[in-house]
Amino acid sequence: MKHNILIDGVSLLSPLTGIGRYTYEVSKELERISNLNIDYFYGYYSKSLIDAISHRNIKAIKSIINRFPLLKSGARSVIEMSAELFAKRYSIYWQPNFIPSRRVKADRVITSVHDFSFIKYREYHPKERIEYFDNNFFQNIYRSDRIITGSNYTKGEILKRLNFKEDDIRVIYHGINHSRFRIYEDLELDLELPKKFILSVGTVEPRKNIVRLLRAYELLDRDIKEEYSLLLVGFKGWENREIMDIVERNQKYIRYLGFLSDIDLAKVYNLATCFIYPSIYEGFGIPPLEAMACGTPVISSDSSSLPEVGGDAVLYCNPMEIEDIKLKIERLLGDIELQKRLISRGLERVKLFSWESSAREHLKLFREVI
Repeated sequence: MKHNILIDGVSLLSPLTGIGRYTYEVSKELERISNLNIDYFYGYYSKSLIDAISHRNIKAIKSIINRFPLLKSGARSVIEMSAELFAKRYSIYWQPNFIPSRRVKADRVITSVHDFSFIKYREYHPKERIEYFDNNFFQNIYRSDRIITGSNYTKGEILKRLNFKEDDIRVIYHGINHSRFRIYEDLELDLELPKKFILSVGTVEPRKNIVRLLRAYELLDRDIKEEYSLLLVGFKGWENREIMDIVERNQKYIRYLGFLSDIDLAKVYNLATCFIYPSIYEGFGIPPLEAMACGTPVISSDSSSLPEVGGDAVLYCNPMEIEDIKLKIERLLGDIELQKRLISRGLERVKLFSWESSAREHLKLFREVI
């Protein structure tokens, strides 16, 4: 008997970062490895997994809605009503994005909770997002029969903050796409890049701690900056004016490349001298693994889940200390043997993380609750 499952795919209506990437990659693998009858909910019901790259019109509409809180609030209300009005009953409803709808009819509900930045770092989120979580997260989360999270670090936070038994929380690591993020021989790109550069990847917003990274880079000796530019890659988030102002006044040394396709991003990882991920708080953290898979040595924050993900394959820094970020950059750039050790360890470390194994663990949990 084929069991039917509903997967919330609203996060796929934006460029694939974070939760959208997780939703897409796990769903794609579930289609390949399971015999589940999968429906997706995008504000409407569909049998098709959206390829986010090809749905620019949907993304354009959503970007307009995102600019206006009243429209956004109204859109969420319509989505909630659609879930109730047109739904059949499902064996499982999987909500990959924190807040399960009360209107979806399902025998079992599984929700992925990625972090608690909306509580711990409220200042790093738009007011409208915080209000939405305040009004919906705690009211809806207890509809869940099981919780999935991406790290033991976040599991510990869930046990402290939510009234769930430990057995009801499943840690399932995220993965990376090893066919895309790997060492390339052909590194031809339609981008003008400096000969040597430090790379940082992540949505350009406060939680990613880019301002402290930029200030640490500004403190480097001029001869280091002359040799190694700093490149920023990522979708423009919110509250990025200060970041862009610093980039503008250092345009000789710092460049913002914007959002890149996976293949272009993988080749940029390949070309980077080192990768730095100074994020203050993460429930998992995929970019450091992508960099490792591309043979690039990594500097990462020593905070939250990041040491759990990076293991001994990373040089860690204190994300709150600009001087420490600067010192770790100087140390890695000045030590070729350290670079080689981190590259070797990184290539081994990433073998532990794949979307196929992540999807198999999701499928195992779905079968258990069925």
